Amino acid sequence: MSSHEHTHIRSDGTVFTHCHDTLTGHTHSHNHTKTKAVLNRLSRAIGHLESVKRMVADGRDCTEVLMQLAAVQSALNGTAKVILKDHIEHCLTDALEQNNAAALEELNTAIERFMR
Repeated sequence: MSSHEHTHIRSDGTVFTHCHDTLTGHTHSHNHTKTKAVLNRLSRAIGHLESVKRMVADGRDCTEVLMQLAAVQSALNGTAKVILKDHIEHCLTDALEQNNAAALEELNTAIERFMR
């Protein structure tokens, strides 16, 4: 049992991230400065992915679909970069100030999963 940071998206589109420290019961939230940019990027990626879905349903050429999927992957990777930078600038900085080594371990785990 350790700290676990996760993100919630409310029905109105608001995104917030917080941690649960199951060892001490400590919970806190972080002020993410890039939430609007992340939401905008995700909305564009979702729209693009819906377009790809329509392409497949319409029987479009496989190479066109693959090219569009590559664009969606690129958009998601760009979104991940924004989230990672924000995490480093805010969450990780807070964790280091509080000598929270588990936060660095969690970041490493998240990066490993993302880079698979």
